[in-house]
Amino acid sequence: MRLKGISGSIRTESYNTMLLKNIQDRYRHLVELEIIEIEHLPLFNQDEELEPPKVVKEFKKEISECDGVIIATPEYNWSVPGVLKNSLDWLSRGDRPMIGKSTMIVGASTGMMGTIRAQIDLRKILSSPGLNAKVLPPAPNEFLVIKAPEKFDEQGKLIDEKSLDLLDSVMDHFIEWQ
Repeated sequence: MRLKGISGSIRTESYNTMLLKNIQDRYRHLVELEIIEIEHLPLFNQDEELEPPKVVKEFKKEISECDGVIIATPEYNWSVPGVLKNSLDWLSRGDRPMIGKSTMIVGASTGMMGTIRAQIDLRKILSSPGLNAKVLPPAPNEFLVIKAPEKFDEQGKLIDEKSLDLLDSVMDHFIEWQ
């Protein structure tokens, strides 16, 4: 199974990018996960939606050619980061590669609430007509890392056993559900 990962954080030491890298490594025997950079996508401009810049065309092509998507979102101001929303706006216009695409949502945050509000908003966004992704149902598949600095080691490896056990379960569900 060929998956693409999108991190909603472009920060150098992003816990969400670390989470995707952990998924990439831990499940490499089950899936091929490539992480897509979204930091170079221009701001969405409706004037360009039918003839987008080359970087947007390449981004859409990568999404259209994969079997599924894993989105790792942080939570900024109780919602999804603008950079993630911008990438989804591009995917929702012109050709729409997310329609029917199997999608899993995960997230990591430094706080006690994790990314629960961002994940709820992301589910709403992904169900919009332009995206209409096939999102893995939340129960029992909500995966979020709270207090992320305590759950990752200095090398970015997820070391919390409870988190790893839950991630194993959610990944199994995602693979079966595909």
